[in-house]
Amino acid sequence: MEKKDIYNILNKGERVTLECKKAENSVPKSFWETYSAFANTNGGTVLLGVSEDMMEKDKAKRYEVTGVNDADKICKDLWNTINSNEKVNINLLHNEDVQVANVDGKEIIVINVPRADYSTRPVYINNNLTRGSFKRNHEGDYHCTEQELRMMVRDANEAGNDRMFLEDYTMDDIDIPTLEKFRMMFKTNNPEHIWNGLDHKDFLIQLGGYTMNRKDHTEGLTMAGLLMFGKGLPIRERFDNLRMDYIDKSNLVGDQRYSDRLTYDGTWENNLFNFIRIVIPRLTQDLPRPFSMEGVIRKDDTPQHRAVREAVTNMIIHADFMLNGTLRVEKYDDRFVLTNPGLLKLPIEQIYAGGESKSRNQRMQNMLRMIGYGENLGSGFPLILSAWNEKHWLKPELIEQPELMQVKLVLYIENNKNVTKDVTKDVTKEITDRQRIILELIRKDKSLTIPEMSLKTNVTERTIKRDIATLQELGIISREGGRKDGSWIIKQDEE
Repeated sequence: MEKKDIYNILNKGERVTLECKKAENSVPKSFWETYSAFANTNGGTVLLGVSEDMMEKDKAKRYEVTGVNDADKICKDLWNTINSNEKVNINLLHNEDVQVANVDGKEIIVINVPRADYSTRPVYINNNLTRGSFKRNHEGDYHCTEQELRMMVRDANEAGNDRMFLEDYTMDDIDIPTLEKFRMMFKTNNPEHIWNGLDHKDFLIQLGGYTMNRKDHTEGLTMAGLLMFGKGLPIRERFDNLRMDYIDKSNLVGDQRYSDRLTYDGTWENNLFNFIRIVIPRLTQDLPRPFSMEGVIRKDDTPQHRAVREAVTNMIIHADFMLNGTLRVEKYDDRFVLTNPGLLKLPIEQIYAGGESKSRNQRMQNMLRMIGYGENLGSGFPLILSAWNEKHWLKPELIEQPELMQVKLVLYIENNKNVTKDVTKDVTKEITDRQRIILELIRKDKSLTIPEMSLKTNVTERTIKRDIATLQELGIISREGGRKDGSWIIKQDEE
């Protein structure tokens, strides 16, 4: 790499994927936390031999190239440590990921840490899965929460989440009318299928919704069976962390908050199949349907309608139903917003490209595919992109929100020229939940010091400094006076 490449990296300012360390004579201990954090999040670049003043507002002055004293020795130590399996549980680096650059006669070591594959996460240090696993949040490395760790461990299982056997949940917990509606659709799509002749229990066994444990001779529903076809009460008992919600905020009049809403009110069994069956027609009823005939039958299923079905299907099969969260579908005049608990198993760019699918809920995926919901493996998201492009609508936006442990898909139903800047705002500029906590602490005590904030939030002082710098850059807070005798000023509340 050349001098201009280094400065290009520094000028990007995407510090969620950039870490600078002075590292004059050795690989600093904090590097390994960053290595784990980058590997468990979206990857990133570490520059050894560059110092950073996190309190400096001017980005042009924030970084100083200081160089390392012996690049060859540091690189050798790095490779020896990472290959020993004593510091980290896995080496993700290849030779081309570690380079030495010369900037004005000073040597800098550039380390590109790739995102770890879902099957190898979590990446952890010091042989300590619980305390040695880190994630990247905007500008800092932080310990993975227990919930995040469990999610990554679940994701590493190729068999998926929804095969889980639910002890003491039986056919008595299945809503038979729901299952019968599904079977009618199944028979329509597969009229000659041998499963059509099976009773309900054997049918569910074939679908993966019911299982028999050969080891201890127990049997019962799987997660897929209960969530897809179960009665509402058993589902809420077993998955009290999960909510399903549809809200229509289109065509509002006056101070009306919403025009339609579907949440559990006792009028429907709130399982996933009923949620899909009710929500999709409501979501798509205003999409244009050209009049065309196929023989004597009207054909009005457009690529956009199929794309919406695919989007709702994706929301279900990629959700992590073991997390606290809401399966939410929102309808606006200019967009649909679909949100599900869980983070992405694959990088966003790989999802946009298609060709590979790694669903969390493989049995649900198969169930839905057999009634015509869901495309072939890896082709679903490209189908959505193609359908939206056909209408010249703004490109669908897939947003991962690590702080909320959820993924959001925004489907705009307006042309590019009609979309305001607010629609495409950079979500990375929004403050994080941790920064909101810091802001609340400052509201209560304007003289609060960074070490005190660190103790109250249980994160490092380095991370607190970065959060403070972000809040200052956004013009939300400022500092008056010195570090010891000064105070914080809240200039404006975050939006």
